[in-house]
Amino acid sequence: MSLKKIGIIGAGLMGNGIAHTALLAGYEVVLVDAVQAALPKAVATMTKNMERQVQKQTITAEDMHEALPRLTTTTDYAAFYNADIVIEAAPEREELKQKIYAALIPNLHAETIIASNTSSISITRLAALTDRPGKFIGMHFFNPVPMMKLVEIIRGIATDEDTYKTVFALAEKLGKIVATAEDSPGFIVNRILCPMINEAIFALAEGVGTITSIDAGMKLGANHPMGPLELADFVGLDTLLSVMRVLHAGLGDDKYRPSPLLVKYVEAGWLGRKSGRGFYDYATTPPKPTR
Repeated sequence: MSLKKIGIIGAGLMGNGIAHTALLAGYEVVLVDAVQAALPKAVATMTKNMERQVQKQTITAEDMHEALPRLTTTTDYAAFYNADIVIEAAPEREELKQKIYAALIPNLHAETIIASNTSSISITRLAALTDRPGKFIGMHFFNPVPMMKLVEIIRGIATDEDTYKTVFALAEKLGKIVATAEDSPGFIVNRILCPMINEAIFALAEGVGTITSIDAGMKLGANHPMGPLELADFVGLDTLLSVMRVLHAGLGDDKYRPSPLLVKYVEAGWLGRKSGRGFYDYATTPPKPTR
């Protein structure tokens, strides 16, 4: 199937980045968000990020000026009527995704593919919430989408081969490298990464090390570009907690139990960079540890 028009649900960090990448790859993009105020902010962010790419000479000014007019923003799912694929990039809450699919499906033609950017929820289970399990697939991008090369593609038990091949080709057209993952909790990256971050939070709570020493240990001892607690703040502590709960429930092993300290931070609204405070306080430069 040849794709020309891409619909995206969610104008937040991930949806914005996916739209940005698709526009530069030459696609028409319809970006839908339930909150009208989120849409001009998304366009402003895309414009700013593309301007930065022009300054760094990774794209040309002509690329940017051709890309942005291909974008349509709206709060109305009816704008998806002629989309070839719709990528759902809503927050990682299954009940929210269920409501979105119920509203979305009456506005799609029969051949439209639905892809979810979920980072951990079962694709098979999400597909069963729709009228087209064969045309439903996981397409998990990584933040920041314009910079990160990887896309995980996850087939549900009912996903048909044509859908898989079409989405694989789309990922390559977007300039990404594909890792095909089984429909297992957390897929590949989060199955490995999130328990590592969660273990760092356990180590912090138990006094094994301070925030700075844990992050320095993994940056200097394991050559990680970012320490696990710094990375937790970047990802979002609420997102990390959601993934750990999916892993714990789906795999039934207590080694995936979320750290109680992680739960406390989320309950306090300390979600990381996006809230201004997590394991670090971002009100100062450089950020200061909060514990």
